[in-house]
Amino acid sequence: MLSPVSVRRYWPLLLASCLLLLAVLVLLALAIGAVPIAPYKLLLWLQGEADLQTKLIVESLRLPRALLAICLGALLAVCGAAAQGLFRNPLADPSLIGVSGGASAGASIVIVLLNFSQWGWLGLSLVSLGAFTGAVLVVLCVYRLATNAMGTSVATMLLAGVAFSYLAGGLANGLEFVADNHKLRQISLWQMGGLESADAIQVVLAFSVFCVVFYILYRLRSALNALLLGESEARHLGVDVARVKRRVIVCIAAGVGVSVALAGVISFIGLIVPHIVRMVLGPNHRYLLPVSACVGAMLLVVADLCARTFIAPTELPIGLLTTALGAPVFIMLLRSRFRYGEAV
Repeated sequence: MLSPVSVRRYWPLLLASCLLLLAVLVLLALAIGAVPIAPYKLLLWLQGEADLQTKLIVESLRLPRALLAICLGALLAVCGAAAQGLFRNPLADPSLIGVSGGASAGASIVIVLLNFSQWGWLGLSLVSLGAFTGAVLVVLCVYRLATNAMGTSVATMLLAGVAFSYLAGGLANGLEFVADNHKLRQISLWQMGGLESADAIQVVLAFSVFCVVFYILYRLRSALNALLLGESEARHLGVDVARVKRRVIVCIAAGVGVSVALAGVISFIGLIVPHIVRMVLGPNHRYLLPVSACVGAMLLVVADLCARTFIAPTELPIGLLTTALGAPVFIMLLRSRFRYGEAV
């Protein structure tokens, strides 16, 4: 971990480097695919002089996917950093409050019980709307269960989140049991995640939600830092703990709910990215949140690029890639920290 003085001195350079690397990764994502685009054609496209085929491939297919990957990767990473700060646990994941489980149940209900899953509103399929509704309902139930006259208990919230995740998972499994083969295939593909349906409306929605969530969480950066000391200490420092918890939970629910609704379940971004950034920069959310957003965006762009190209023209589910890449890296990090006697 860098010292606080080094972090303050070098974090603008680190953030600028991340943004530059992200731009390079986006250009690679635009150029590489089942139909490769030569660098000079990409340069012509940037100048507005590309041929019709290049414009169609870049503007209709690859650019929306890359932009959506940036928005959702950054959104998941920021929500993960906020969840780890709220729960005071660097191994916390935003799905711990039941967002992913509720979304899976909501999507399964729409796919199995309704016969018009391709219908939608504002460019979103009914499956996405059902997933978002399920995620929000579960988070509301978890929050209500964990809140009483004394405030909101983080421990109760975690336990309630696990319980509702199992309950939603059981409902989804029951629906899968009665579904026919076609609907079962739809559910499986949705739960593994994917960006193949990306379009301009989804990009605008994801970007808008990210901007709102990041703005709120970044304004709460000092309160999140104070919460790391404990709730009692944070109150003594003048932090309205109940209000901070409520706002952070709403941001996590909105961010992860929108991500799951647009792209299905994408694992490990919200866990591994803020954990790695925290290991390098420390727990200060002033630096943790923006750098986590950049690293999360880069990781999801790389995962989507790999999903499109590993066995092209067939695409792999992006959630499968993030799990396959994230789990081994996370295990190695835990082993290295344990070997040197560091606390997780």
